Amino acid sequence: MKFEDILSNDDLLDAVYDMHFDACTPIQEKAIPPALEGKDILAVAQTGTGKTAAYLLPVIERLINDNYPQDRVNCVVMAPTRELAQQIDRQLQGFSYYLPVSSMAIYGGTDGATYDQQRKGLKSGADIVIATPGRLLTHLNMGYVDLSEVSFFILDEADRMLDMGFLDDIMKIISHLPKDRQTMLFSATMPDNIKKLAENVLSDPVDIRLAVSKPADKIKQEAYVVFENQKIDLLQELFRQSPPEKVIVFSGSKAKVKDLYKSLRNQKYKVAEMHSDLEQKERDEVMYAFKAGKVNVIVATDILSRGIDIDNIETVVNYDVPHDGEDYVHRIGRTARADKTGTGITFISDKEIGKFKRIERLLGKEVEKMELPEGFEKGPEYVLPKNGRKGRNRGFNDSKRGKGLKGGLKENKEGKKENKRGKKEKVKKDFKRDKGAGGVKD
Repeated sequence: MKFEDILSNDDLLDAVYDMHFDACTPIQEKAIPPALEGKDILAVAQTGTGKTAAYLLPVIERLINDNYPQDRVNCVVMAPTRELAQQIDRQLQGFSYYLPVSSMAIYGGTDGATYDQQRKGLKSGADIVIATPGRLLTHLNMGYVDLSEVSFFILDEADRMLDMGFLDDIMKIISHLPKDRQTMLFSATMPDNIKKLAENVLSDPVDIRLAVSKPADKIKQEAYVVFENQKIDLLQELFRQSPPEKVIVFSGSKAKVKDLYKSLRNQKYKVAEMHSDLEQKERDEVMYAFKAGKVNVIVATDILSRGIDIDNIETVVNYDVPHDGEDYVHRIGRTARADKTGTGITFISDKEIGKFKRIERLLGKEVEKMELPEGFEKGPEYVLPKNGRKGRNRGFNDSKRGKGLKGGLKENKEGKKENKRGKKEKVKKDFKRDKGAGGVKD
């Protein structure tokens, strides 16, 4: 379906085609017509399906064609992160390029001057406000924001916002909105908490469900089964074999991201880190350098797994297995965009085998397990332990496990020392506790 089949404003259509939006994606084809009719929408669609245009285009057309107040906030779009809010705002500016539609992005991590600019903009009114929940609520609590005439309320990546603990903030914001409004809720998944939220905020919604989220066929999926202390050597070896040009490495914690960043920087790679400890200005600088080719590798937490639209990413490396299948799909979905191909590589430690097997069940297939490069000790077998303990595969001699190109034996010895110290401390604590209770264990 073409956009001229469902949109009527010529200036809006000119902007759409100038941005190289040629034909509607499935979510756009299903969501735009009922949105133009003013119906509430409940849509399950993953990042990269074109959902931003699915709600922005009908809102823009209705703002232009109908009579809405000029000095009020007419539409509020909620987004879980500042990065996604910025991306939505950029797309909105493209769609409204030939139209008198005003917009403002509201998010934290900014300086005092930007906060003051946000305050002035909210007081004077903007057609469309794109905001993170916490920062918009901060402005609302100051008493100068009027949302009483909002006609459109959109929750983008609602599951992500609830995962981040924004439910109370969202409900407080909704309390400032008129009941007579159009609400659209977009989510990558539909867990029970999203169903409950939908029941509370939507009125007789049009229910749109796309197929279960799975990686694009253009993504080549590979995995290496390794011991934890082999991962850094394996990453560096893969980079030696194929020098990175535009790669994202995802890890499960900020501490590990920082360690990986330092390790790769010491190897003279053009690398940057991305995590929640960085100020917004630093994050923007990282993304600019990555897009410009000044940085070849970004080591990141899941802060970068959604809502970031960058073309030409050649490879995504899951240094740690993601928490669940949806996170896996979102991570590797950063590559193979805009009709390009790409590769998603996952390192699976012995403790992560059970987690990755669950991801494979969601995918409906087994990801190819690659042979470790020459010079690496053999990794663990890709099987669940018979005793049922998650991800633990016992060898005949733990001290010989996990040696990569270097460092494996030393780390295992140090680990044993830590275990011995831990056992001694436990014995001391147990003795003190039992003695305090009036006796000592037999």
